[in-house]
Amino acid sequence: MQSLFQHVAITRGVTVRVAVSFMPEQSRVGAGRWFWVYHIRIENGREDAVQLKTRHWRITDSNGMVNIVDGEGVVGETPRLEPGQAHDYVSGCELTTNAGAMEGFYTFIDAGGEMFEVAIPYFPLAAPADSSV
Repeated sequence: MQSLFQHVAITRGVTVRVAVSFMPEQSRVGAGRWFWVYHIRIENGREDAVQLKTRHWRITDSNGMVNIVDGEGVVGETPRLEPGQAHDYVSGCELTTNAGAMEGFYTFIDAGGEMFEVAIPYFPLAAPADSSV
């Protein structure tokens, strides 16, 4: 599992794993656009069910420009995870530089109605050196 997901954070029994890949076929380097896809696995290691409600992303490019993205759920879903269950999804990020980073948090609600934040680990976005303009 560790070889597939290079970045991991655990918060209050919820594990977030991230694997990221540069996508040269979806990038338009000549137009100053680089694209990455990331696969996220969320695992409930708690003894109660939890439900993902919102996401908060901090996306930074190599020029230091920061983009904050907040929204409901992930890719149109607000998954409920019973103890031991996992949820996987894939999404993407386009930057106007050939490097950057992402990090953030999800807001979950537990079985007792308490809201809590779960860290999304910091992960770099880096295109191979031969993909620069």
